[in-house]
Formats: sequence, structure tokens, C-alpha cells
Amino acid sequence: MVAAVNSQGNHQAVLLREALESLNIHPSGNYIDATFGRGGHSLAILQQLNEKGRLIAFDQDPEAVAFARQKFKDEPRFTIVHCNFNRVADVIEQYGRTEKIDGVLMDLGVSSPQLDDAARGFSFLRSGPLDMRMDTSQGETARHWLARVKTADLIRVLKKYGEEKFARRIATAIVETRNEREIIETGDLAEIIANAIPVKEKHKHPATRSFQAIRIYLNEELQAIEQGLTGAASVLAKGGRLSVISFHSLEDRIVKRFMRNISSRPKLPAGLPVMEADIEVPYRQVGKSIIAGKEELGINPRARSARLRVLERRL
Repeated sequence: MVAAVNSQGNHQAVLLREALESLNIHPSGNYIDATFGRGGHSLAILQQLNEKGRLIAFDQDPEAVAFARQKFKDEPRFTIVHCNFNRVADVIEQYGRTEKIDGVLMDLGVSSPQLDDAARGFSFLRSGPLDMRMDTSQGETARHWLARVKTADLIRVLKKYGEEKFARRIATAIVETRNEREIIETGDLAEIIANAIPVKEKHKHPATRSFQAIRIYLNEELQAIEQGLTGAASVLAKGGRLSVISFHSLEDRIVKRFMRNISSRPKLPAGLPVMEADIEVPYRQVGKSIIAGKEELGINPRARSARLRVLERRL
């Protein structure tokens, strides 16, 4: 959910034009921005809606919700909901709009304001308290988790969610350090990780994978994606689209597999008097995955790993 900052100091959402085009927006339609962030996508969607159009936004970050309520306080077409997007289907049912959503946009991962604010604890470049919670109103901080986690469990998290090949070295270094003193700051953790890695990657901070792994684990991000995709697809109206922007292979793998499976005909046992070709599939994938162009990459290098995939409800 990373963004560039334009000349007016506003955050510019990644793949903004491509995301809007992929939603195929109808002016009087009902839409969901499942990851509000700082509202770049929400603002752009609202600009394409008429007075009958509606936009419901979700965010689990209290700061993002407060920002949304202030930014769109005079916008009757807009509603912000403080919760994880894995509850999209439940919330839409509460609003009485099941099966009537014309488009859902999901911009996965950590947002630029979260990365840029050292106090949130997501950044290894700016030292701050070890928090890493996307929803600061609940859950365990990275500081407290690292103070108690077993070495074997930490190795597993670093491997599974960070694909870190030096997971054992890093985990051992973290546990040995915490046995001597508490690890409180992100800068301290980043230094411990950097010192534990024998071979550094070019143009990549040595703590990148580990910070990603800890963040994903603490926020249960991958489970939320799977639940959110299922819920979002279920609330789409006929012709409605689900557009998802992912930023790393773990996220994209889940999105790609989900869209492929839900848009494929089921495999039938041999001997049934029904042909697979005769089974109508309610969803279809729209085109191939989309990546940022050279112009956007020149403005926002963080967009280099962004990938947009689109699903449409046919029936």
C-alpha cells in the first residue's frame, strides 16, 4: 500500500490509473476501498461517482480511520469502517448491500504513512519503538513478542513469511541479545539482524525480509488476505470487479491462486453425464497482471514490486 508524495505534499496511490480503469467504474455504482490508507484510491473513486454513487472504505489502523473521517467529513457518499478487510462480507451484509457491490479495491501490505512514521515501528531505516501493529488498539507488539518467542518459532516465522535464508543465524542472534538486554527500538533490531547476516544483498537492506516476516506474522496478514478475497468476491454484483494490488511474492501467490481457482471449472469424476465445458463459472480473470510503468517508477521507486490482478463476476 505504498505511495509517492506529489508536489502538493499529498500521497499518490500506487497504480492509481490502472486500478481505476480495472474497476470499470459506473457513476451511480457502489464501491469498496478495502484498504483506505491515506485515501488516494478513495478520492479518485469518489471523483468518478455521481450523487447516487457510494463508497465504503475499510482500514484497521485507527490513524487512517481518523484521517478519513476528517478528510471526508462533508462527503455523504463516503463511509469509513474501522476493521480489517477480512470482514468485508459481514460489514456489507450489515449495510444491506449483499450482492450489490460493483467493485472492490484491495491495496495490500503496509502503507507509506505507516512506513514513514518511525513511531509505528515498521521501518528499519528510522529508529522507533518496536510496535509493528497495523491496528494499534489491539494485539501484541513486536517488542513483547520478540521478548518471549522461542528460537524455533522465530526461525519458522522468518523462513515462512520472509523467505529469509539466514533465519537461523538471525533468530539465534536476536535470542542471545535479548538474554542480555531487552530489544526496544527498531534501529537496534535492524543492527542485530545486519550483524548476523554474512552475505549482504546489493541495493537491499539486510533487515528487509526479517521486518517483513515479523510484521506479517503479528498482523496475520496472509490469513486476512485469504479471508478478504473470499468475502470480497462473494459481495460482487454481476459484472462487478475485484482489483487487488500486491507488493511481494507471498501476497501475490495467494491472490493469483485464489483468482485462478475461483475462475476455473471444477474437475469432475469420470463417468458423470455432465461435461466440464458445460459448467458455467461465475467468475473470470480479466487480462494479465499489471505492473507499474517507467513514469510511475521514476516518481515512486517503491512501486517497483506492485502487481495488480483483476477478477470479474459473470453470473
